This record gives sequence, C-alpha cells and structure tokens, in this order.
Amino acid sequence: MPTDLEAFVSAEGRDERVAEVRRRIDDLGITYVYYQFPSVTGRIMGKGVPSPHWETIAAKGFQLVYGATANLFTDRHGNYIGYGPEAAELVGVPEPETFMPLPWDSRVARVWVTCFRNREEREDPGAYLTSDCRANLKRIQTELEDATGLHLRAGTEPEMMWLKLDDDGQPSVEGKTKPYCYHIDQFSELQPIIHKVIEYGQKLELDMIQGDHEDAPGQIELNFGFDRAEQTADNLSTFRQICKQVGRELDAFPCFMPKPFMGVSANGCHHNISLWRGDENAFDPDTDDPQKPSQVGLHAIGGIMAHQPALTALTCSTVNSYRRLWDTGFWAPVFADWGYQNRTTALRVSAPGRFEYRSVDSAVNPYLSLAGLIAAMRDGIERELDPGEPEERNIYEAMEAGKEVKRLPMTFGAALDALEEDDVVKSALPGDMYRVFMHYKRDEWERYCAQVSDWDVTEYLDVLP
Repeated sequence: MPTDLEAFVSAEGRDERVAEVRRRIDDLGITYVYYQFPSVTGRIMGKGVPSPHWETIAAKGFQLVYGATANLFTDRHGNYIGYGPEAAELVGVPEPETFMPLPWDSRVARVWVTCFRNREEREDPGAYLTSDCRANLKRIQTELEDATGLHLRAGTEPEMMWLKLDDDGQPSVEGKTKPYCYHIDQFSELQPIIHKVIEYGQKLELDMIQGDHEDAPGQIELNFGFDRAEQTADNLSTFRQICKQVGRELDAFPCFMPKPFMGVSANGCHHNISLWRGDENAFDPDTDDPQKPSQVGLHAIGGIMAHQPALTALTCSTVNSYRRLWDTGFWAPVFADWGYQNRTTALRVSAPGRFEYRSVDSAVNPYLSLAGLIAAMRDGIERELDPGEPEERNIYEAMEAGKEVKRLPMTFGAALDALEEDDVVKSALPGDMYRVFMHYKRDEWERYCAQVSDWDVTEYLDVLP
C-alpha cells in the first residue's frame, strides 16, 4: 500500500505537468523557484531553490522542520510551538499546476506545495501532515463533496489600510489618505498602488473586479472573483503577497491588522459563501420568496448559527480582532443572528443564493475559516438545523423590543474556550492542526494577559492614595 506521499508523486498525469513546468522554466528564463505553504496564522513559509533542481524537488520534495507550520515561534515559556527540536522534518512536494512566474521579478516563480510527514517516521511515514492547513482544506472540501455532492464556493472582501512609512522606512500608524468612505478623490490618491496591485493580480490569474475607499485612514478594499473555497484561499494569500510587494516598490505599508485605529472602521474580510452541486447553486431560492434561501441553505445557516461561538476563534483569530467588536457604531457584527440585508447581524443573505459571513477580519487564515464554515454548514445540513426566522430589524432595536440574542465571544480567550467545547468545528482542524493552533493561540492570549499596556499605566499608575 503506497503512502500518501508516494501516491501524490505518482498521481496520473503528474509527470506530464512536471515536464510542462520545465518547458516554462526554460522558455521564460526562470532561475529561482519559491516553494511555499501557509502556516497556522496564514503566513507564507517555504524554501527557495535554483530552477535546475526542479525535477529533483518535484520527485523527492524538500525538507523543513515541522515547526515551520507554526512560524517556528516559541511560546512564553521558551518552548517551540507545536513541535519540539526533536521532531522530524516535513517533506514539501510541489503541485506543478500551481507554478506561476512572479510578475515583479522575471527570474523568479512560485509554486504551492503539499506537506507530508517524513519518510523515516516510525508512525505514519509519508502521511499527509495534518498541521498543513492548506491541504486540510482541500481534503475537507473533498469529504463534503463525496458525502453530499456539495462543494463550497467563496469570495472574500479583504480590506487593508495603506500606511505611511517613517523616516527610517518603518510603518507608522498613519494612513496615507483621509477616512472618507467611498470618496473617489481619496481613492485616486492611492491609484498608483491600485494600478500596481491590479496589474500584478491579473498576471497571477486573479480576476480583479472592483474596489473602493473605505472609512478608515488609507483604507481600501480591492476584490477578486469568487471560486472554489480552496482556490479562493490561495487567491487571498497571493493577493496579500502582491500587496506586500507593491508596498516595497511604492514606499507604503499594507496593513492587514484588524484594528490599528480606534474610532473608525476596522479591516474586515467578509466571506461570501454558497454551496454548489456541480454548476447549480444549492442556495438559490426554491420557493416563491426571492429572498429566502433554499431548504439546504436554511439548514446551512442553522449550522453556522449553532457553531458561531467556536467559529469566531477561527475567523477573529487575534487578540486585536476583538477591538473591532468593542468599537461600537461601525457595523462590526457582535450578535449571533441572521437576516436579509441586515448588517447588524453576523450573517446576512446578501443576494439570492449567497450568504455574507461578517464576523471575520483581515488577519484571518482563510484555510482555517473556510474549513470551519464547511464543517458547520455540513452539520446543519445533516441534522437539518432550523436557523429560526430572519431578523429584519436593526438588531439593537430588536433587542430593545425584547428579543434575546446571543453575543459572539467578546474576547479571544472566550472564543478559544468555545472552540474547545465544539467538536464539529474542531473537526475542521484534524490531527496535529488543532493542537498546533491551540498552542499558538493560547500562548498569544496568555502573552497579552501578562502584558502591562499603556492603558494600564494611564489607568492605575496613580491609583492610590
């Protein structure tokens, strides 16, 4: 019985795809290749290798410590997160169909890799490395499709704030434009950046569609077309890499931190989601009501509502994410409810056949958030969960009228507690993934709790007598 790694390398048609990449390398004059995968936080990790070694890497892969899936960070006690120094090294094997030249350097290309356990491991040698969140999403999508015939398609709305650099070339907490929402003149001030992002995006096969200036300093949203969930996660990662490169070229800093400024909107990253059976949208209305989703769609909403607290740990995945929820008045969703075109709820039916999941910000790891949404919706469909009636009112007015509505977790620690109690959402982080995520994020929360901040000093330095 071949290992997962052996089956991957010997897959039908792969040799031809590897040979095609060699032809492209030679034709384009590529001299260097980045082999990349996302870490638990969505940071892009990997190795660079001169292009003459393409065939060797394609056949055997490269090795890197398991802890690279956790950014090779240490926790507050000095222990490596996820894997200790005694752990083996992963094997990263490229997916030739993802090979793309980088438009900002004609000599360099990048390719996504799938990660495996080392061939010499005593247990599960050559098995899929379960702390590889990208490959996990692919497998979770496949499992959904095999079990139900459905697959998730998604689009994201990544907001970012373009910040000025200080005299030392470091990012300052100062936006490059004024916080005027939808203002074309402020949008135009960022047009050189926008032109370059769109140019690079199109060359990397992102379907760049629309954009606008949002209502924070230097904040814009540039959108690209929706796709299967696993492709959309790759596209969002590529988009972030593009923005980082454009920032280097144009002396600006693309900030994806959820809440760098108080008193203005945060950086959200709404997920627009729909389940499809082949080329048919399974969320399309199946009654005379053009707004009401199909029965499958309602059950999917029921699943999301049932697992909203635990999902929040994946979609609002930093301490700073919760500043967005506490800074009231900027449409950040803090209530676990749903409605039609209702921006005060965590989920709204934004168009027939499409839901907008709103409690997610731009620091999100899309491989984890989309996997979690698949798990929640699948549970709702399989158990036929009823989401209740849609809330048509402003949620605050509804609560004043007596409606009881659950809040989302309002701290990262509370969200992590909710995740610990939810086996369905935990199933979206299989094997080592859950352990690595929890180690990383519990440490992040504990480090925050142990930190004396400027607020502490201002509030308590002169507290007595």
